[in-house]
Amino acid sequence: MENIVAVHLKIKKFLENPLMDFYYYKDYSQNEVDFVVKDGPKVSQLIQVCYDIENPDTKERELKALIKASRELKCDDLVIITWDYEANEVFKSKNISYTPLWKWLLS
Repeated sequence: MENIVAVHLKIKKFLENPLMDFYYYKDYSQNEVDFVVKDGPKVSQLIQVCYDIENPDTKERELKALIKASRELKCDDLVIITWDYEANEVFKSKNISYTPLWKWLLS
């Protein structure tokens, strides 16, 4: 799933926004965010990719990393791409959007 997201972001950069770029993020505590999307010098979106977010341990790990990166990088557009789960949730005063992969690819 991460490879599909990376390819899609690369295509989007090529076709829609040449100033857009994306990176992997890992902090000193080993918290990881799959994609940090930048529009020029500004971080515009943080994306986690997780097949199944229903496992409480997995969900906690993904959210912890996303929230920490959100604070450090000053970005409030937080997305978790899943296989089939769709929802919006407020977690630690941040809005998290869960989007199925197929739907994200169409956006």
